[in-house]
Amino acid sequence: MILQLNPPLLLHTPRGKGWAHFLIDYSQEHDLLWVVFLNKGGECWTVPNSQIRLDSNYSLGRDDFSNSGSSEPTRGISGESVSILDPRNHG
Repeated sequence: MILQLNPPLLLHTPRGKGWAHFLIDYSQEHDLLWVVFLNKGGECWTVPNSQIRLDSNYSLGRDDFSNSGSSEPTRGISGESVSILDPRNHG
């Protein structure tokens, strides 16, 4: 199955940042594959799910975790733990 992402998602890949426009799912026996167009050079790569990370988004409470390697919850401005699905993050 191929799913077109609307809107595209900004991802970190082993080759740099890029925009994922499609998601390929071959079945439960395989990783999801992300079709990503890189910001530098515009190359198109298919990247396995285990090698991508979503970009940070301050408005949604996703701090910059690209270098942390941690699975700690994100922190709000006051320092308390904030879930991405917290109603306070939806306007």
